[in-house]
Order: sequence, then C-alpha cells, then structure tokens
Amino acid sequence: MYRLIRPLLFTLDAETSHRLTLGLLHAGSRFPGAMALARRLLAAKIPELPVNVMGLRFPNPVGLAAGLDKEACCASGFHDIGFGFVELGTVTPRPQPGNPRPRLFRLTTHTAIINRMGFNSGGLDTFLVNLRRTQRHGLIGVNLGKNKDTPADRAIDDYLTGMRAVYPYADYITINISSPNTPGLRDLQEANALDALLAGLRDEQERLAISHDRRVPLALKIAPDLDEASIDAVAGLLLTHQFDAVIATNTTTQRPGLDSEPLARETGGLSGLPLKPLSTRVIRRLYATLHGRIPIIGVGGIFTAEDAWEKLVAGADLIQIYSALIYRGPDVVHHIVSGLADKMHAVGVASLDEAIQRTRHGSVA
Repeated sequence: MYRLIRPLLFTLDAETSHRLTLGLLHAGSRFPGAMALARRLLAAKIPELPVNVMGLRFPNPVGLAAGLDKEACCASGFHDIGFGFVELGTVTPRPQPGNPRPRLFRLTTHTAIINRMGFNSGGLDTFLVNLRRTQRHGLIGVNLGKNKDTPADRAIDDYLTGMRAVYPYADYITINISSPNTPGLRDLQEANALDALLAGLRDEQERLAISHDRRVPLALKIAPDLDEASIDAVAGLLLTHQFDAVIATNTTTQRPGLDSEPLARETGGLSGLPLKPLSTRVIRRLYATLHGRIPIIGVGGIFTAEDAWEKLVAGADLIQIYSALIYRGPDVVHHIVSGLADKMHAVGVASLDEAIQRTRHGSVA
C-alpha cells in the first residue's frame, strides 16, 4: 500500500509530508480500532527476535531513530508498526523554532535525506504532556539536546535538566552531542569536554536511580565524522565512566558519492544509504575497543536485513532506522526483522546474539 501512497507524499515538500504523516498517525492512535488493525497487519507479522541490552528486553532489535517524533506524539503508533523500541526527540529544555525553512530535503536518486532542522523543539513541558498521555506498547528512549543559545560551558545544565524531567518516563536516555545543526555541539565530543560531561551525567544518573528506586540506562550518540583516534578516545571515556550504551551514528556533514547531486550543496546532516559505510566504520572501530563491554546501537543507511546484519556483525547489538521508513514505508520493519530471523535459522542457533557471535568470530561462513 505504501507504494501507492509514497508518490503522493513525495509531491509535498519533505517537512510538510513529515508533519502530515505524524498527524495521521497521531489521529489514528486515538481510534483503538485503527491501531488494532495496524497491529494485525504489521506488528503481528513480525517474528519474535528478542535481544537483551542495557538490562532491557527488546522484542526485536529494530528501533526507530530519534528525529522523527520530536514531540512524543506517536510512540504507540510506531510500536504498533512493529518497532522493537522507539527513540523520541531530540527535545531541548526550552522551546526553540530550529532553523529557517526549507531545512529538510529528499535526495531521492540516492535514497538519502539532508536535514538542518536545528533541534526544533516544543521544549520539555510540551514533550512531557504528550509522553504522559502515551499508551505504552513497548520500550521508549528519549533523546536529549541542548538549546542553541546555551553556552558550551553550560551544556551539561541542559542535559541534566532533561534527564531529571524525563527520567520517570524513559526506558533509556540518549545524550545527543553529535547533531551537526547546532553550532558548537560536536565540540562536546572532544576528550576533555566529553570527560567532564560524562562524569557529571553519570553522577546525576546515580542520584536519580536512588531517588526513583530505578536505574535508567544512559546512551551517548556520536558523529560518523570522527577520526580513529577520536573514536578510540570516546570509547575509552565510555568505559571509564561506565556508560550503558553508545549510538553510532548521527548524520554526516560529508557528501560521499554525491558530486553530481545539486541538493548535496545544502548544508545539514546527511542520512540514508550514503551514510552506511561511514557509520559501519565507526561501529567496527568502537567494537575493537569495547569488545562487548558497552552495547552499540547501530544507525545509518539500514534499508534491508543485509544492511542490518552488516551492522550487527560489525559490532552493533541493536539497530535503528529512519530514512528507510521514509523511502520504504512501515513494512520495512517486518522485512528487516524477518530477514534477521532467517539469518539466525541459517546459522542453526536459537538466538540472534549467538548467530552474530558465531559470525563475528568466523565460525560461520
């Protein structure tokens, strides 16, 4: 069905199409019969492929990446599509409009998207109202950012504000320091700044765990444009501060293979198929240092089960998609999870994790 709808959606500019789709999904979630039908048509077809990561049990390893549902309007709808988990946000403490439009572009020939949204956000108050109303059908992560006008040396204050606000409602929390669309944000990935940031976040996590009698895992989302030395430094600091996960990666400022694409001149972060080798490189390098001691969530250019398998074998424990949902529609979750289940059965083991481990260590061709 999506093949019939997509041409209509693609006649609209990308951001209008985005808002229309979310509006329809939100409206549908208010009618139990509509979402029950979605579950029967989509989620019910998806095989159980459980994964245990960060002390949480995910029904399948395919999640929705942050950036699609910034206002926490549609989490239950995305679960009804069949996602194993949904990451909401990025949300900033105070409302901000983001960058001027147009700021979202489809590069259809290259199955890619460029965005320079700039953390457009209704702020924590609006986000929390929506999140409290959500009928929870699965695991929810919350992605936190800082406001554009918050000085870099006060960035931790914004992240701490976000942590305290969403802690009672999140299954895990992501610290986003890697969007290319907030000036200076990626400087927080530099070793000294990151060391101080992670230390402060972990101290707050321990305080919140005591006060809420519940420990919510923390993940760090990093850029695909880091060099190997920087990746190694990030991995070392994650181990030092005992972070719960790392998400690799955000969008890229590079334009690989897009020399002939006019829209490639637009500023912003590139996602979609051209991002795939860049994000896989970061995952592989992280895993070489982490060796499974800290889980990796792989993001970037995943459209098929083969793409997902590549990320998992490179070192990821879970994966997230965004562009694939835009280009292939909601049934993409079923295709990826089913394809991963086929991979597991072909290896002849009872769990996806065992299939991945055997392949990583060369016991399976």
